[in-house]
Amino acid sequence: MKLFRTAGLAALLLLLAGCASLSPGPVATSDTPFPPPARDDTPPAAPAFSLHRPVYPQGELTPIPALEPAQRKVIALTPPGDLWERIRHGFAMPDLDSPLVPGREQWYAARPQDLENMAERSRMYLFHIVEEIERRGLPTELALLPFIESAYNPQAYSHARAAGMWQFIPSTGKLYQLKQNAFRDDRRDVLASTRAALDYLERLYGMFGDWHLALASYNWGEGSVGRAIAKNKRLKKGTGYLDLNMPMETRYYIPKLQAMKNIVAEPGKFNIKLPVIENHPYFDTVTITRDIDVTLAAKLAEVRLEDFKALNPSLHRPVILAAGTPQILLPWDNAEIFQRNLDAYVGDRLSSWTVWIAPTTMKPDEAARRVKMSEADLRYVNRIPPRMLIRAGSTLLVPRPASQERDVTERIADNGQLHLAREHVPRKAGTPRRTVLKVGRKGDSVANIALRYRLPVSSVARWNKVSENAVFKAGDKVIVFM
Repeated sequence: MKLFRTAGLAALLLLLAGCASLSPGPVATSDTPFPPPARDDTPPAAPAFSLHRPVYPQGELTPIPALEPAQRKVIALTPPGDLWERIRHGFAMPDLDSPLVPGREQWYAARPQDLENMAERSRMYLFHIVEEIERRGLPTELALLPFIESAYNPQAYSHARAAGMWQFIPSTGKLYQLKQNAFRDDRRDVLASTRAALDYLERLYGMFGDWHLALASYNWGEGSVGRAIAKNKRLKKGTGYLDLNMPMETRYYIPKLQAMKNIVAEPGKFNIKLPVIENHPYFDTVTITRDIDVTLAAKLAEVRLEDFKALNPSLHRPVILAAGTPQILLPWDNAEIFQRNLDAYVGDRLSSWTVWIAPTTMKPDEAARRVKMSEADLRYVNRIPPRMLIRAGSTLLVPRPASQERDVTERIADNGQLHLAREHVPRKAGTPRRTVLKVGRKGDSVANIALRYRLPVSSVARWNKVSENAVFKAGDKVIVFM
C-alpha cells in the first residue's frame, strides 16, 4: 500500500537524508518480551551519585525538558531504504560486555518466527518512534526497547498492571501525564506513550549519566537503582550496571536489548531475515470533532476494525469521545478517505452511545433497569466483573437517546471514572470457607495439616493437587476449606 502522498515525497527524502546519522547521544533499553514487575519509582533518600542534569521531583507533573538534540551530520544524499538501515545508522549506545548476551542472542535466534511476528507488529509504529528518537537526538537503540518490553504489542498487560508498548504502571503513567479513565488508557496510546517513555528515559539518563543505569532504572525503578549504588559506595565497590546487586529480571534486561541490537545490526550472522519495513510514515493523524462509534470510524476510513484498533489501542469503549480524544490515527492514505466519507455521511448521528452518571451506589441490574439496558450488555460494555457494586458518581456508557443531540462534555470525557466495590454476599450456614495457609519455617506435611484442622487427609491432598504423603516447604501456601 502506498503510505505517503507523492506531493510530500521530495521534502520527506531531504528531511530523512539530514537525519541519516546521529552523533552519540543518550540511549535506553529494556529487557524481556515479558511484562516487567512493578517498579519502585521512589527516588533514593540521598542519591550517592553525581547528577548530570537537574532531578525533578517524582510528584511534579510539569513536562520534563528534553536533552539538547545532538549535532547531526549529512552522510549521504540518499536516505536509508528501510527502517532497519536507518536504525543501524543511529546506534550510539555503548555495547554491554556481559556473558549473558550470547545466551539471549541464541534464545532469539532459535525463534525466528517470533522475531518475525514482533517485527511485523512493529510495522505500524516503528517509523514514528524512530522519528521521535532522532528528533530528540537520542540513540536509535531505544526503538528496539518495545521489542523487549512488550513484543511491540500496545495491548500488552503485565501482572504488575503495566500496560502498552512501553509498559507503564499506573502511577508512572500518571506522573508522565498519561490519562487513565473510563474511556481511554493513554499508556496504550501510540503517540502519548512514546512521548512519555522518551521523557522518562531522558530524565533517567540525566540522573545517572549512564545508559545502562538509566535502563536498569526504567525496569527496576530509579529509587532501587539509586539505593543499590549508595550501598556499593558504602562497601567501596563499583557502581556500574554490572557491579550492582539487582533482581534477575533487571540483570537480564539490558543483555536482552543488546542481543536484539546485535541481531538487527547483523541479521545474517544469526540466520535471521528481517521483514522489509519501508522508511516512510505508516499513519497520519485525523481530527475528531464529534463523538463517533469505533465501528463507524473504521467503516468511514475503509480499514479493517482490527487495524483501526491496532492504531488506536488506547480506546477501550465502543465510542470515541471527541472532547477527550480529539484525534485518531489512520493508515496514511486512509486519512483522506475517512475525511471524504465523513463529509458525505448522511446518517442521523455518528455516535449511538452517551454517558450516565450513577446517582447512588447500586447493583448493576438496578443500573441497567434505569438506563433501559440488559444487565449483560451493561456489564459487557462497561467491563463490570461479577459480584461488584457500582459506586455513586461512576460514569457508565449507555445507549444514546435519539433525542439527545449534545456530545459528552470535556469534563466527563477527560476525567470520567468507573468506581466499583465488592458486593457482600452472605455465606450460607455450614458452607466451608476457602482459606490459604502459609507453611512455617520447619515445613509441614499434608497429614499434619489435616490433623491440626481436623480435616480429611484425602481432602487436603486433593485441594492442593498433591499426594497424601506430600510435605510442603517453608513458605508454601496451602489451601483448605473449613
